[in-house]
Amino acid sequence: MANLPYFCNNNDVQMTEIDINPMDKLIVVGDRVLISPKSESNKTRGGLLLPPGYKEKEEIQSGYVVKTGPGYPIPLPSDESDEPWKHKNKEETVSYIPLQAVIGDLAIFLKKGAVEIQYHNKKYFIVPQHSILLLERDDLSIE
Repeated sequence: MANLPYFCNNNDVQMTEIDINPMDKLIVVGDRVLISPKSESNKTRGGLLLPPGYKEKEEIQSGYVVKTGPGYPIPLPSDESDEPWKHKNKEETVSYIPLQAVIGDLAIFLKKGAVEIQYHNKKYFIVPQHSILLLERDDLSIE
């Protein structure tokens, strides 16, 4: 990755920004989860070779959670009904019910509900939480 230049107001000195992980630029919206598909073997347990694309045709996929959205938005109760023109802060108007998925979880999900994308030549799935069937978590203290 190249260093990105930026300018500060102090004496117009040009400085360079620290390398940024491309995944940090992505913002997952709402109740969606970004999943990196799990790499599967091209052999069955019995040793038979599977044709290319066999795993991609399955209805159920698995992969690791890379990023999660903030959750389900819920509005806060409003007691300012008599002054709807009053300016409100964004933090005050919306709160979220958090998702069950956490970064690093192994997710088993329905491919039918997922959207497949390519980002930096790598395949990912954007999956709504209601399409996730099961989560496997190594560290149970997160709950």
